[in-house]
Amino acid sequence: MHLNPYGESAVHLAAALANRRPGTAEELADRCRAAGLVVDGPVRPADLARILALLDTWESVVDATDERERAERLNRMLAADAAHPRLTDHTGGWHLHYRDDHQSFGAVLSTLIAVGTAFHLVGRGMHRLGRCAVAECATVFADTTRTGRKRYCTQRCANRDAVRRHRRAARPTNGSARA
Repeated sequence: MHLNPYGESAVHLAAALANRRPGTAEELADRCRAAGLVVDGPVRPADLARILALLDTWESVVDATDERERAERLNRMLAADAAHPRLTDHTGGWHLHYRDDHQSFGAVLSTLIAVGTAFHLVGRGMHRLGRCAVAECATVFADTTRTGRKRYCTQRCANRDAVRRHRRAARPTNGSARA
């Protein structure tokens, strides 16, 4: 993945990093590479610190209670991390970057996450970020389903919740007993 397909890949990477925070700069670089990101230069501890702080801010976008609040929080991220778009051919093909050249990896990844999240929300719907509906699961997800009605992080959580609802419905109510 080049740094220009802002959207689905970037928002999935943000969710993955938020759900399991990297512990070292090397782990951050490895996980970004595994996601298809081109890591051109060194990834330093300062980059990790920047991304960990950014993930806290990004999760506040996920947890926003309405579209306007979500947009305001994301606009603050965009103002802090995005630059004007520019054409580049650093990987052998022309594409857009929403960042200045020669930035640290933390700055590049911050921009990728902010702009990617914005493209995801305006392209798919402002409701397309969330947390799993299972009470004890706080997993963040980006909804890329066709219907846009995703409520669970995985099918396992969906099944667990369905079993709980079924058992609750089958349980006798107060005062009624089964023979």
